[in-house]
Amino acid sequence: MQSTDLGNKESGKIWHRKPSPATRDGIIVNIIHNTSDYHPKVLRFLNVAFDGTGDCLIAGDHQGNIYVFDLYGNRFNLVQRTAQACTALAFNLRRKSEFLVALADYSIKCFDTVTKELVSWMRGHESSVFSISVHASGKYAITTSSDTAQLWDLDTFQRKRKLNIRQSVGIQKVFFLPLSNTILSCFKDNSIFAWECDTLFCKYQLPAPPESSSILYKVFAVTRDGRILAAGGKSNHLHLWCLEARQLFRIIQMPTKVRAIRHLEFLPDSFDAGSNQVLGVLSQDGIMRFINIQTCKLLFEIGSLNEGISSSAISPHGRYIASIMEDGSLNIYSVQALTQEINKPPPPLVKVIEDLPKNKLSSSDLKRKVTSGRVQQPAKSRESKIQTRILKQDLTGDFESKKNELPDGLNKKRLQILLKGYGEYPTKYRMFIWRSLLQLPENHTAFSTLIDKGTHVAFLNLQKKYPIKSRKLLRVLQRTLSALAHWSVIFSDTPYLPLLAFPFVKLFQNNQLICFEVIATLIINWCQHWFEYFPNPPINILSMIENVLAFHDTELLQHFIDHDITSQLYAWPLLETVFSEVLTREEWLKLFDNIFSNHPSFLLMTVVAYNMCSRVPLLNCNLKDDFEFFFHHRNNLDINVVIRQVYHLMETTPTDIHPDSMLNVFVALTKGQYPVFNQYPKFIVDYQTQERERIRNDELDYLRERQTVEDMQAKVDQQRVEDEAWYQKQELLRKAEETRREMLLQEEEKMIQQRQRLAAVKRELKVKEMHLQDAARRRFLKLQQDQQEMELRRLDDEIGRKVYMRDREIAATARELEMRQLELESQKRLYEKNLTENQEAVAKEMRADADAYRQKVDLEEHMFHKLIEAGETQSQKTQKWKEAEGKEFCLRSAKKASALSDASRKWFLKQEINAAVEHAENPCHKEEPRFQNEQEDSSCLPRTSQLNDSSEMDPSTQISLNRRAVEWDTTGQNLIKKVRNLRQRLAAQARHRCQTAHLLAA
Repeated sequence: MQSTDLGNKESGKIWHRKPSPATRDGIIVNIIHNTSDYHPKVLRFLNVAFDGTGDCLIAGDHQGNIYVFDLYGNRFNLVQRTAQACTALAFNLRRKSEFLVALADYSIKCFDTVTKELVSWMRGHESSVFSISVHASGKYAITTSSDTAQLWDLDTFQRKRKLNIRQSVGIQKVFFLPLSNTILSCFKDNSIFAWECDTLFCKYQLPAPPESSSILYKVFAVTRDGRILAAGGKSNHLHLWCLEARQLFRIIQMPTKVRAIRHLEFLPDSFDAGSNQVLGVLSQDGIMRFINIQTCKLLFEIGSLNEGISSSAISPHGRYIASIMEDGSLNIYSVQALTQEINKPPPPLVKVIEDLPKNKLSSSDLKRKVTSGRVQQPAKSRESKIQTRILKQDLTGDFESKKNELPDGLNKKRLQILLKGYGEYPTKYRMFIWRSLLQLPENHTAFSTLIDKGTHVAFLNLQKKYPIKSRKLLRVLQRTLSALAHWSVIFSDTPYLPLLAFPFVKLFQNNQLICFEVIATLIINWCQHWFEYFPNPPINILSMIENVLAFHDTELLQHFIDHDITSQLYAWPLLETVFSEVLTREEWLKLFDNIFSNHPSFLLMTVVAYNMCSRVPLLNCNLKDDFEFFFHHRNNLDINVVIRQVYHLMETTPTDIHPDSMLNVFVALTKGQYPVFNQYPKFIVDYQTQERERIRNDELDYLRERQTVEDMQAKVDQQRVEDEAWYQKQELLRKAEETRREMLLQEEEKMIQQRQRLAAVKRELKVKEMHLQDAARRRFLKLQQDQQEMELRRLDDEIGRKVYMRDREIAATARELEMRQLELESQKRLYEKNLTENQEAVAKEMRADADAYRQKVDLEEHMFHKLIEAGETQSQKTQKWKEAEGKEFCLRSAKKASALSDASRKWFLKQEINAAVEHAENPCHKEEPRFQNEQEDSSCLPRTSQLNDSSEMDPSTQISLNRRAVEWDTTGQNLIKKVRNLRQRLAAQARHRCQTAHLLAA
């Protein structure tokens, strides 16, 4: 058993070597999902579901990871992370890549496995959804929870209907019956109702089960044909209901160790036509037992007490079983491996006993008893003779029985007896009997190899020759014919192969392997010697038919000869279509029940019998077209009469012309690989293949050349169309140009008129603009005059401020001079005091001298020096006094000069302002006399220099006064310049007003 850990991988291989499941457990692979985190843990799978093909399944774990497992391609892919546990899955929608998943938040989502995107999100349930059932068409789905069931339209993902119930009666399950339009609803009170899907009309209700075996139903299963319903619950009893008769027809008791049934599901079979006979029963011990509901025998089981199963799903074709184990892993089982022990043939009845080698003797042979007389032989008893005779009879019977034994426990002789008694096999078991009669090997690997080669080139355009309405049927026919062509090259050139294979393809379209093997078995056995005269019809086979017809109905054959009707017309159309054109489906199935149950010559005898049973209408036909129509269309003929006639011909035909003497007995296909089919003239086929290949290449060359020509023609046509379109476009452009030229002329005339009106309006606007400009100019001049007056007022204020500052400076200087004078006076008083003191001292000295006259001689010199010093001190005091008087005179002169200068500046500024105002009021008067008056007035101004007498001032005082005089002169000159500039601007404005006035006057 192989084991695969998904880990953190999003895709990969399911198994890494070819699986070989053991017969004991049948496990192909065990899939687990462990995380690779620091603390690894197992992610448990919760639900699993197969798609419609049965080769892919989808599984979800409790963390919401959903994987798709492709068992055919050996790949797995992580398609979605829902981040919450899934409670139900469905993968058999109409769009094959989509699936439904019910989540723990009570919602249902639809995802796409290819794009991995969310398709739709459906809400409406108020409890967990535990079941999703999809209609056979894939258009509708039913989701079931404990309190309600809802019907959804999967095209629009809208809810159509909702099943509401009382709280006291819960829902067990609501689901669609397979291949029907019926909904089955099962409730917790054991009531079961059937509803019509479209109208939701209640069709019927099943009666209550008998009280002797009354159980509460928990789980349900239905066969594929929708006829049998299996129900179980917390008991070891199974109830089987016939839905057609609407009654309980069987109660099956499971083994005593089964106490409760957790899951039921039928195992599909390709040959039971939907009437499934094997039922899988999962019990409380985790073991799923598969039983035959007809024989009530246990066939096989999966799971064990140590490795129990929690839930299972079976693929639609019945090849795989996917089971979720109790440990959270996923097991994939092979049904073929599990049933291999059941389907194997019984052991041979004949056993061969080999003799011991001659050179080996037993110990009893070495011991001999020597007695006198003759040697005694062991006497043969009567019983030994009888026993020997009986053994010979048993051997003969065993060989005959072995010859008639078929797979699956059937016996050919018994089937033939059944067939002769009823005329046909039961419809329910027909496919199963055919598979046993033909002993089909079911070589899946070999058939897959043929299918993998793709569509054969000979059947690429099959739909052109055989336009079949059903696309699925056409696709299956194309695959089957391609597989036959890949198996043997002769079938790629056989023109009647589609006619031969079509009825079997239509019958087995859901199982292509069985279809291929049935056709191959038919070709090998019932089409013997058909290809010896290829590509012509099998003349040898047709000759056999003609010989038999000549023996049994000479008149009919002579009628054919008289009207030039050969066996290629009355026999070959029936053979190449295997009677599918002249029989209905039921008649054809009944006929082939007998063909497959008899010798291969039975088919040829059927052709003869069909002609003999139709001899009356055939003898009335005289035209060849009538004969052709007869053998290509259905006729009013009883097939049972034909079959009885065939058996009569098989028994009464002489051995020398009987086809069974020239045809081999039935040979089944070999198991594992298909046998080589080379019963045809190889050189003809090879030559035809080469010729066909050459013709195909020539045809391809021709098609390429024709395609080139067609492309060139298309380009020429396109160019012509483009040229015509261009000319038409040019004509339209010319007409449009003329139209637009006329429109332009009209527009120009309109524009001229508009321009004239616009010019008049412009003139009016211009006059208005001039008036507005004049008013604006006047307002501007007035504004300028106001600004200039404000400027003059500002200048007056500045001049006053300057004069005030100058006066303050002069006052400060005067205060300084006064302080200086006070200091000089204080010094003078000090000097006078000192002088008085000195005089007193001199008087004292003189008194002292008078007193000391007597010492005149001694002190004469000293007194002389004293007198000299007193004289020097007196001269210094006199000089200081003169300097103080000079400074006071200079200060008085400076004050007088400053007063005169201020007076002259004020007078001059007043004259300038008056002149400017006067000029503004009378701008046209001439200005020359004013300048003369100014000169005259200025000449009359007193000069400060006349008042300054430098000879009478101190030098430092003279320098300070000169500096202040220069500053005052500079300030006055700047004021004079500003006044002159203002007067010039006013004069210019006055001239401009005069000019404007003259223009307006003009």
